[in-house]
Amino acid sequence: MNQTRPNILFLFPDTHRGDWMPYAPEVFDRLGLEQPAIRMPQMERLMADGMTFTHAMTPSPLCAPARACLASGLRYDKCGVADNAADYPLNQRTFYSVLKQTGYSVGGVGKFDLHKATHWWGLDGWIDDLGTLGFTEGIDNAGKIDAIISGKTSPKDPYMKFLYDRGLAQLHIEDMSGRGNCTDPTELPEDAYCDNWLTQNGIRMLRDFPADKPWFLQVNFTGPHGPWDITREMKQAWEEAQLPGAAACSLDAAQINAIRQNYAAMLENIDRNIGMLLDEVRKRGEWENTYVVYASDHGDMLGDLDKFGKCLPERGSVSVPLVVRGPGVRPGAYSEAMVELQDLAGTFVDWAGGTMPEAIDAISLGPVLAGQAKEHRTYQVSELCWRGRHWKMAADRTHKLIREEDSGMRLYDLSDDPMETRDVAAQTEAPAHLLACLEPLEPSEGSAS
Repeated sequence: MNQTRPNILFLFPDTHRGDWMPYAPEVFDRLGLEQPAIRMPQMERLMADGMTFTHAMTPSPLCAPARACLASGLRYDKCGVADNAADYPLNQRTFYSVLKQTGYSVGGVGKFDLHKATHWWGLDGWIDDLGTLGFTEGIDNAGKIDAIISGKTSPKDPYMKFLYDRGLAQLHIEDMSGRGNCTDPTELPEDAYCDNWLTQNGIRMLRDFPADKPWFLQVNFTGPHGPWDITREMKQAWEEAQLPGAAACSLDAAQINAIRQNYAAMLENIDRNIGMLLDEVRKRGEWENTYVVYASDHGDMLGDLDKFGKCLPERGSVSVPLVVRGPGVRPGAYSEAMVELQDLAGTFVDWAGGTMPEAIDAISLGPVLAGQAKEHRTYQVSELCWRGRHWKMAADRTHKLIREEDSGMRLYDLSDDPMETRDVAAQTEAPAHLLACLEPLEPSEGSAS
């Protein structure tokens, strides 16, 4: 067994939008964006030690499709998961299985969302499908909403089992049911808050990995996905903060700020948990030979354009963060290379020394990370067909073109309007290379694309 191959720690929160990162002020100026006053010291250290991508995008801004694209290395139209009502097809290879075949321990904790439609996770977080997908070990828990829907009378996943065993399940169910945009704190104790609980699972898994073989660990945080539940301690640290307002928003400014406070609190808490995971890697004596990657499946509008949530083609929904540190990665670097989330599949396989020729939409980031290339893609694509609404978008650094079924096209000049508030399709000719990406959409009924 080649013990010199790198380890990979993949930190993967749910719904962290790409512009809510601790970028340097000059980067926000260059992007034309307002800097949010978030507190993520661990992330700042990772950024100083590695490369930060400011133009990363999800191939589909919905949990199950985004994670299917990542696992398969394919864009939305090929990934086999049209929406949250579908499980990942077990006959479709994943980068997890490639790593497993090359000799890696392949672990995961938190919200996998690879069998989103099947509301049974196993009370210990393991079902046999995870092994088929390529994991050697895992503690898969339900997301925030799935946990309470499936676990109202008895637990169907390990987190709700933990709460039932602690006598906290009913409190949590009552709090989360119908919470909506409520920003009041949860009464759960700190150690029972889901992201804190799943981080401890990750730490234990790290400790149990054999020392004589490389490992991959994916930590799937449930935050900062709504509802906006945070603990009292998290709330107290942010209740006086004034955060940037939402773009082109007519909603109540105080409510928007309260929601954004809770969102920032969840990010700070994730950052704190990341610190504990990184400490465990150091304790193993493996820091220098470990890649650490931080990304997200999609973002959240957070009130921009009077909208919340994901599933939309606008910046807040499709833009995601991406930070990479590890052997051979240029430290303290920012990259404007246009990256799509599924590119990580090609990158992970590349690091492991494996091959995955079927991952035709996953371009390894290796040359960019090593400083051998500045460019990665000439344009980015994202797409979703969800609840009768089908859209597809293509973007480069200066323009974004959106085609929506039955609604024509929208065009945004990103150099002048980075928050995509003014449609200029009537006044400006769309770039030909973006227009070529958006062939007429298939009808949404029965379509996976």
